[in-house]
Amino acid sequence: MAASQRPLALITGASAGIGEAFARAYAARGHDLALVARRADRLEALGAELKAAHGVQTYAIVQDLAVLGAETKVMQALAGHGRTVDVLVNNAGFSIAQDFAGAPFSRQRDFLMTLIVSACGLAHAVIPAMVAQGRGSILNVASIAGFAPGVAGHSLYPAAKSFAIKFSEALDAELRDKGVKVTALCPGSTISEFTKANGTLDAGHGAPAFLLQSAAQVVEAGIRGNAAGNILVIPGWHNRIAVLIMRYAPHGLVRRAIMKGSQRFRLPPETDAA
Repeated sequence: MAASQRPLALITGASAGIGEAFARAYAARGHDLALVARRADRLEALGAELKAAHGVQTYAIVQDLAVLGAETKVMQALAGHGRTVDVLVNNAGFSIAQDFAGAPFSRQRDFLMTLIVSACGLAHAVIPAMVAQGRGSILNVASIAGFAPGVAGHSLYPAAKSFAIKFSEALDAELRDKGVKVTALCPGSTISEFTKANGTLDAGHGAPAFLLQSAAQVVEAGIRGNAAGNILVIPGWHNRIAVLIMRYAPHGLVRRAIMKGSQRFRLPPETDAA
């Protein structure tokens, strides 16, 4: 099958973790891939591996999603190859383990640009073509943290993940009858580079080993749930129980418990904080 005839999955944060697992899963399903991240070497190596293994076409798009207008640059790169997007996975993200004023606002702004502004921009860019062809999939990688109260440290993270959930629900309401399936994927503790990236690697994942899920398990649940038309996918029975507790237990009790458990992931202020 010619590359132009295969569906194309655009995956942000594709160089590692859940994003890489999405790339592997969609390549195995016969999708061409547009892989977006900042690390060119990883994107190119992953693309070459998946092309050799599955015969799909891959495009490495090196782009910092914290830059205003990043979605335009990504879409221009795809247009240069004559491609439109059939599947969008908004996965790129990170966390800031310090208190809100304990890190430079430039980092907090980059967080908001990456997790919210660019994710919305990419969705806005791909929806018209999906609607025109009467089909498409959008998966926004949220977190069970989107159901949690805000506590000290990682100040913007629960709010951003809650936004991803509400945004997905709104898009579903607008697009379901147009053939576009929208899903908020809400994993819990997942084996990935996440804690290494935010500097809390020594704290561990915060869950017993038997409660950890692999990135591949999370991704498979997300893809299957999206195909079934599920707006919200929470992989793992233990994560679903945690969400039920956070949603229906007394708010003050939940907040105190999460505040206590989150201390291990809260780092001191950065020395260059402004």
